[in-house]
Amino acid sequence: MRKGIVIFLLLALFLVFGTDRVWAEELSPITVKNQELNNGVVILEILKAGKVYELRCNRGFSACTPLSNGKYAMVELPKNFGMYVCRNVDVYPESTASPETAKRLGQYCLTEKQ
Repeated sequence: MRKGIVIFLLLALFLVFGTDRVWAEELSPITVKNQELNNGVVILEILKAGKVYELRCNRGFSACTPLSNGKYAMVELPKNFGMYVCRNVDVYPESTASPETAKRLGQYCLTEKQ
């Protein structure tokens, strides 16, 4: 019985501290330059650290929000987190200091634009 309790506690601690890793990721400033809708896919062209990327999401998903041109903050999620099979990111208002207390604007798939 004692062994089962110890295993349960270790698992609980792992889950608690493991989920903190999602928020340990760094906020990056981004600028949305353009947005379009193509066959139900929202495509946002962004600028991050001087490179051009695309954020994509499926319109109709609860976390898919077309964003206006402007400045935002982005967090890249750890591998296997998020709703898409790609590099998932969450986007927040530019003034966000901490994702834990901010309202997420949307979740997207991040791809480098060719």
